[in-house]
Amino acid sequence: MGSLEETCASLRAQITATEAQLAGLKHDLANAEQAAQSQNATSADPQHESRNGYGRRWPLLQEEYKRYGRQMIVSQVGLKGQLKLRSAKVLLVGAGGLGCPAAQYLAGAGVGTIGLIDGDTVEESNLHRQVLHKTKNVGKYKVDSAIESLRQLNPHPTYIAHRTHLTPEEAPTVFQNYDIILDCTDNPATRYLISDTAVLLGKPLVSASALRTEGQLMVLNNPPRAPGDKAGGPCYRCVFPKPPPADSVVSCADGGILGPVVGTMGVLQALEAIKVITAPDFGGVPDHGSTTRPRDPPSLHIFSAYSSPLVRTIRLRSRRANCAVCSAEATVSLDTIKSGSTDYVFFCGSASSPSLLGPEERISASEYSQKYGTVPSGSAPSHTIIDVRDEAQFGICSLENSINVPISSILSSGNSSAQPHSDNGLQNAELPSWLPSELAAPNSTNPIYVVCRLGNDSQIAVKKMKELGLDQNGKRFIGDIRGGLRSWKQQVDSDWPEY
Repeated sequence: MGSLEETCASLRAQITATEAQLAGLKHDLANAEQAAQSQNATSADPQHESRNGYGRRWPLLQEEYKRYGRQMIVSQVGLKGQLKLRSAKVLLVGAGGLGCPAAQYLAGAGVGTIGLIDGDTVEESNLHRQVLHKTKNVGKYKVDSAIESLRQLNPHPTYIAHRTHLTPEEAPTVFQNYDIILDCTDNPATRYLISDTAVLLGKPLVSASALRTEGQLMVLNNPPRAPGDKAGGPCYRCVFPKPPPADSVVSCADGGILGPVVGTMGVLQALEAIKVITAPDFGGVPDHGSTTRPRDPPSLHIFSAYSSPLVRTIRLRSRRANCAVCSAEATVSLDTIKSGSTDYVFFCGSASSPSLLGPEERISASEYSQKYGTVPSGSAPSHTIIDVRDEAQFGICSLENSINVPISSILSSGNSSAQPHSDNGLQNAELPSWLPSELAAPNSTNPIYVVCRLGNDSQIAVKKMKELGLDQNGKRFIGDIRGGLRSWKQQVDSDWPEY
């Protein structure tokens, strides 16, 4: 038996080393391909000699007339708009659920330069919504995977890969080379950084977000004006002067996301970017002789997949008189951003996992399995296991004999506590609606264990149960499974579904 275990361990180690080597080779190949394509584009691209078509009879290539013809005959675009698109440089911050569809439609529309900045690699969990990535590219940088697909869609644009996460030190340097910015990220700190940098460099910003079945969209700093100029469009800080509480921010990994929802928001970002670029006054220089169409007022568009109507629009106010970035009283500058004195993580707060329970109130997944893994058929349960994930997650997988009580139900019941009576039970009138009646049975000292996905919500539930007096002044154990069901997969059951 020992020899087989050693063989398995050796094979696992070899697989890990091979996968690491393969990831390194993929990285080197991506860099080599990028360098080769850049060299070829400089030496062989017929557009390189004359980006705007000067020296030719027709400003576009014959292939471009065929490719963009149905777009150019739309009156709001025309030939002038198409030439603006070809000259435009657009940066997408994020190559995920928003960035993929946005980049796809911008490339299809013929935007001349498309930059993508993202330091993440492709994971299997991305593929249901991040439509530029392919299964074969799992483990590859997202920006390289996306550009690979974009080149197959349209070889004419110049694609620039920034294989890194956006930082305050580098943001101004990266942004200054582009005309318009698309915020395709999913965390507040980065959103404020993107907006601040865009305002200070005079770049219009198209911002979107999506979670579960809902999304939001805004065009900010449009028209772009210097801080203190009231004619400029509002920025992200004007709309959200204070960030949401750090513990209230839910990611797609925790809250879930419906692919077409984030896809819709990404497509709308591309649409708004095209509208900004093809506007007569894009770049601050009006097109003489053109009919100036009225600029859309600043608005927040709220999309909800299961509502009617699907989209609601809220009119936004102009720039705030006391905005820290775009007002005459601005305190944020490019120097404070690059130096780090504008601390975005501190401003938005830390979303670190809570540590609410002591070691004596927690049990590992392996310890729980060893203690309660085998229950004789027909015997009365010696403990209660509460799963506080939502009903949809509980339906995907659950521990045997566990009871589903969503954390949302627990938190919505208020903070009032109930004290046990002399018979060690609670009166029915005092029971919260979410509490299974058997947990408050008189004289019951069977332990209660709480489990969730990652081991965070379970701690909150344990504290709530103790506030209700269910631990009977310490006579009854109430604790959680440390690390949640993710640790269950790691320590107990390798076949447990990971989602």
